[in-house]
Amino acid sequence: MEEQWLEGIKWDDKGLIPAIAQDYKTGQVLMFAWMNKESLSLTISLQRAVYWSRSRARLWKKGEESGHVQRLHELRIDCDRDVLLLSVEQIGKIACHTGRESCFYSRLIDGQWQVDSPVLKDPSSIYQK
Repeated sequence: MEEQWLEGIKWDDKGLIPAIAQDYKTGQVLMFAWMNKESLSLTISLQRAVYWSRSRARLWKKGEESGHVQRLHELRIDCDRDVLLLSVEQIGKIACHTGRESCFYSRLIDGQWQVDSPVLKDPSSIYQK
């Protein structure tokens, strides 16, 4: 039986909703991903972020390969009910597959994208593929 709270969410035509993960202490935006009903339901039941990987077309438990799990502290939905905000504790302080704290590590300065966050861990030592 589907959870009552899933009703009223505005899923896109592929059954997905955008999800933003932010650090529960600092408010820093860590990453953006997609969720479907199953991943959102699992996120709540496991109290850890589970996303839908569009490129792999499967569920993606954040940290399943890297160990960089996101523990859920709070879940919010926007006024239009079409974007989720996850307040998370980022285990290992690395959210990005590039080995950085956040996926938003480049900013526009004088018409150029500039990297402003260091690599905390070499991705080749995180992902053993």
